Amino acid sequence: MKRGSISRRLARGWLVWVSVAIVALAGFAVYRLQGAFGALDTKTPGGGADEIVPFNPKQVQLEVFGDPGATATITYTDVDARPQRVDDAALPWSYDDSTTTPAVVVNVQAQSNGSTLGCRITIDGVVKVERLENAASAYVYCLDKSG
Repeated sequence: MKRGSISRRLARGWLVWVSVAIVALAGFAVYRLQGAFGALDTKTPGGGADEIVPFNPKQVQLEVFGDPGATATITYTDVDARPQRVDDAALPWSYDDSTTTPAVVVNVQAQSNGSTLGCRITIDGVVKVERLENAASAYVYCLDKSG
């Protein structure tokens, strides 16, 4: 009598056993596929993806120059495109920075109490733009979008 009851229970629960076997087989297959594609590789961050390292840094220099002893009000955008202002800056004045962004857009504007005023933008040692003005309370600007 015992044998009959066990086989009846197994006959009734076959669907549960087949479902458990299918879930186990699917879980094993997913585990193996993750290993095949490097998702389980713990030696490299990101599961095998290469780390992106910034390259090709750009050296940026903004300059304002003019009459000796003159001062100027200078506004410029830094390498992160944030506007900056310097009041009563003694001339010559310069801003130097570096960036690893693919492109840099910088500008500088100045107004002086002198009669000669110039500006220059240099990127990686190459003068991109330079202007010079001769006038009372001279105003000058330089803009570079090619960096």
